[in-house]
Amino acid sequence: MSYIWQDFNIKTFPAETIVFRDGLFCPELSTLDSPEISKNYDLPVHIIYVGELVGKNNLDIDIHENVKNQAIFLSARVIVNSIADFSISVKNNGMGSDLRGFVVIQNRGNVKFNADAHHLAVNTGIFIKSRLVAYKNSTSEINGVAHIYKYCDNARSDIQMSAIAEKDAKIIFRPVQKISSVPESAAHSANIAHYTTPQIEYLHQSGLNNSEIDDILKEAFINNTGW
Repeated sequence: MSYIWQDFNIKTFPAETIVFRDGLFCPELSTLDSPEISKNYDLPVHIIYVGELVGKNNLDIDIHENVKNQAIFLSARVIVNSIADFSISVKNNGMGSDLRGFVVIQNRGNVKFNADAHHLAVNTGIFIKSRLVAYKNSTSEINGVAHIYKYCDNARSDIQMSAIAEKDAKIIFRPVQKISSVPESAAHSANIAHYTTPQIEYLHQSGLNNSEIDDILKEAFINNTGW
């Protein structure tokens, strides 16, 4: 899977893999045949979703009730140059199992992104962080909803959204927690990141021009997963 690192800067590690490119499942790069996780694995499960998106795109991740204490990771890095809808739905029925998702969207067009996290058993974790690079004159709508249902106590839930935006980019953030049980933790946030003067001055002193500095700071923003 070296091309994934070279083309999309996705960090890989020893894991059972489920790989999508341009919205299509890639069985030749995957060790599992679908994002339906119906049993435990000795290794973590890593779902990788990369490429350019057009039109409607859906990724449904189901963690079954017989799965216990399984670590699942989602790395999504997508590009939108025209118009696209991208939806991720996570259903976690696996007690003690955590999904940690990191989604990067580079938008030069019009994108709507939806992340739905469903806690369906006690002691489940779903953490979804999205990073948006909104280029000039683009329009972005970023939605995230965590559902902690009744009788699903001790859930661990976090919906985070962050963006950097060029001139005249339009962004709507909607992070939501819907809580019907007592969670261990539940949080949501949204923010617009800004370059700092010391960062820019330091890079200028290193001999970089404004365009190179902009590229470096965008890449640093994208790659700060925080896992």
